[in-house]
Amino acid sequence: MTCVQHFFDEATSTFTYVVSDVETGLAAVIDPLLDLNYASGTLSTRSADGVVQHIRAHNLSLQYILETHIHADHLSSAPFIREQLGGEIVIGSQITAVQETFATIFAEGDSFRRDGSQFDLTLSDGNTLTLGGLEVRALHVPGHTPACMAYLIGDALFVGDTLFMPDAGTARCDFPGGDARSLYESCQRLLELPDDTRVFVCHDYQPGGRDIEFESTVAEQRAQNIHVGAGISADDFVAMREARDADLDMPTLILPSLQVNMRAGNLPPVDASGRLFLKVPINAFGGAALDRFASEE
Repeated sequence: MTCVQHFFDEATSTFTYVVSDVETGLAAVIDPLLDLNYASGTLSTRSADGVVQHIRAHNLSLQYILETHIHADHLSSAPFIREQLGGEIVIGSQITAVQETFATIFAEGDSFRRDGSQFDLTLSDGNTLTLGGLEVRALHVPGHTPACMAYLIGDALFVGDTLFMPDAGTARCDFPGGDARSLYESCQRLLELPDDTRVFVCHDYQPGGRDIEFESTVAEQRAQNIHVGAGISADDFVAMREARDADLDMPTLILPSLQVNMRAGNLPPVDASGRLFLKVPINAFGGAALDRFASEE
């Protein structure tokens, strides 16, 4: 039996999940979060501490820390969770494409590895892991990013940012490497799973001010998802998604999140004085350069 416990971070509207096999007590953590006060540059493990406490209180044994993708709206606490509880940090094998892209954007030197080796394990589409009596199946679902991976664990499907709750639709596709048509195809692939498959989302932005929700079913998503359900065509979805994305602001934490998460949640190396900095590249995601402010050095 698949047991799922959710944790919600209000600051980033993010869900972390602890998934366990009831019979064996073996567990996986999905998309753990590290707290950042951006204004002060202060990190804390408040959210991750709650996950660790839950696992210890229920005498679970952590095997895997599963990342659905390189998140742009929060930092990963995977290394902290592994330090506290053990387990392997896992992500999709297309992480290498994401690392290549963002290594260029953030002007990383040769010391930054672009082969995914910061993670303990990378999975390709269809690869499986064993979690006690449960099978963990990796499903490559590109579109939001080229490396997005959904995880089917027993009857529970963890979709990352591919699908939101039916009344919220789908995630944006305008990050580097994103593609609206690919996202539509990924969503349709997931909607072909059995009707009673439980669907767990990574975010809920509470449209209309409703209470937070995190679980639906494939049948509900197929019938009710406002972006990809009820027979909506690929062309209609692409037109809607591209128009919608053009008006979206970038996530508040995108710059620190990408720099940390492409390192599997590890922080960049300190400088010669022992201090740690994150970069703020200007016009990194498009937009005309402001020539009058450009340095002539």
